[in-house]
Amino acid sequence: MPQLKKYLSAYSPTLQDKVRQLIAEGKLGQHLASKYPDRHAIQTDKALYAYTAELKQSYLRNAPPIDKVLYDGKLDVVHHALGLHTAISRIQGGKLKAKKEIRIASLFKATPPEFLQMIVVHELAHLKEREHNKAFYQLCEHMQPGYGQYEFDLRLYLTHREMQ
Repeated sequence: MPQLKKYLSAYSPTLQDKVRQLIAEGKLGQHLASKYPDRHAIQTDKALYAYTAELKQSYLRNAPPIDKVLYDGKLDVVHHALGLHTAISRIQGGKLKAKKEIRIASLFKATPPEFLQMIVVHELAHLKEREHNKAFYQLCEHMQPGYGQYEFDLRLYLTHREMQ
């Protein structure tokens, strides 16, 4: 199953075997639907910006401001990423201005609220921690308790989605 390698290769063989069993029994989708029955209502870039700004204000007040947040329909395909944070530097007059952007893959428009929060938290954490290190994951866990489980479940969701 190439999807397991793609999304779950970092997890233990025992855990991967449990996922294979759920897939073989045709129960992965049912498992996810029972665990995450709701879908969020954040459908526009404006609403996504407000949602992201609220999370940033709650947990990262001293981090640099975010200039733009939007759903990106090409993100998954072009960058092989689900979210992307960038700093775009421009010269305006005699000054160098850096603008921070967060782009979220459009597939998150139709996911449970926990998955949208997980990806936004992930991208916000990059404002403080560039690398995926221990401090980065501690910050993610602080902003969204249970972050590690949500990340795993999102990987299950993506695996299921590709199998459809």
